[in-house]
Order: sequence, then structure tokens, then C-alpha cells
Amino acid sequence: MSKDDPSINEDVVRELAKILNETDLTEIEYEKGECRIRVARQITMQTMQASAAPLALAAPSAVTPIPTVAEETGPIDLSNHPGALKSPMVGNAYLSAAPGADPFVKIGDAVKAGDSVLIIEAMKVMNQIKAHKNGVVKQILLQDADPVEFDQVLLIIE
Repeated sequence: MSKDDPSINEDVVRELAKILNETDLTEIEYEKGECRIRVARQITMQTMQASAAPLALAAPSAVTPIPTVAEETGPIDLSNHPGALKSPMVGNAYLSAAPGADPFVKIGDAVKAGDSVLIIEAMKVMNQIKAHKNGVVKQILLQDADPVEFDQVLLIIE
């Protein structure tokens, strides 16, 4: 493409689109001289729902499923529960320090404020999540390696 040629090089557009997909970006822009190319994509609700798939659709893990709230009562909002331990970040939650290792806590375990109860991996960094109060673990609301969102209730300590 010459400096005076306003045509767009399709190879450049294809390369930008490839980079966009490989990096999971929603937009990328390239500028050279007076030529500017912007490639963007829309994230549909279906894509966003797939990333927040319910536990029933989660891939099976080697860990035995952990009992949660009885299904016949329907969904219960635990976000205001005084014993709700919420995720401080987005990432993947792990119930044990290593694959195959014993979990940090199980339902019925007594914990003290400051005890490690799980790990959240965010941006390749393992972050220990600690109990926010003394008590007994009553519910664990996720399975090993589940993705978690900011402020999501992870477990209940009473």
C-alpha cells in the first residue's frame, strides 16, 4: 500500500482479526501514516453466559461434588448472609493447594479468622483466601477449579 493509496490491505485486516481472537480482546487498532484500521467484535450474551456456566454444566472433576443448598427450595440469595465469604477477585478457585491434595476445609470444619480456606488464581498468581471470622464451615458453594466472579459467595462460615 503506497502512501497515496487509500485502499486497505486485506492481509493486515486478517492479521489484526487473528490477533484479536488469540488475545480475547474486543477491539484492536492499527495506524500507519494516514491509514488507520480498527477491528472490533461484539461479545454476545451467549458468550458471556458460557463463561459463567452453572455448576451443573461444569466439567467433571476428580473431587466428589460438595453438597450445597437443597435444590427443592430454589435459589437462595446468600450474598447478605453474615457468614458469607465473598470472592475479592475474579479468577479460578481451588479448594486444595495442589491437585489431589486434601482440601483446605470441608463442610463441618472449624476455622479461625485468618485460616486459609481456598486459593484463587488470578493472572497466574495464586492468592490465598482466608476465613473472615471464627466458626464452622456450613456450605461450600463451588467445586475445585471453578471460575469465580468478584463478590461471589464462596462459602458460608457460621
